[in-house]
Amino acid sequence: MDPVKFFKCLADESRLNLILLITHVQSACVCDLMQALSLDQPKTSRILAQLRQCGIVQDERRGKWMYYSLHPDLPEWSHAVITQTAQQSTPLLNNALKKLRALQLSINCC
Repeated sequence: MDPVKFFKCLADESRLNLILLITHVQSACVCDLMQALSLDQPKTSRILAQLRQCGIVQDERRGKWMYYSLHPDLPEWSHAVITQTAQQSTPLLNNALKKLRALQLSINCC
């Protein structure tokens, strides 16, 4: 992965927040991510598509829902950058992360 492309993909606050949330929970559904960050569905899907095109996330269809996780083929250096950033940004994303985890435990989850 080209470092310039990688950092450009993370340069947007919404893209970065989605990546950090996904990193914390391993895998997340579009509907849960949009609720956790208070984004609408088209914007969330567009951002996730951009991250997929960058090769940072991969998607998996489970029934009618799409789930996203970090791409397993990410170079070690880029995975380390994302992981370390996620560990340091927990206070910034604390409310969204709590909301996402609660949504994932809910029986109304995707």
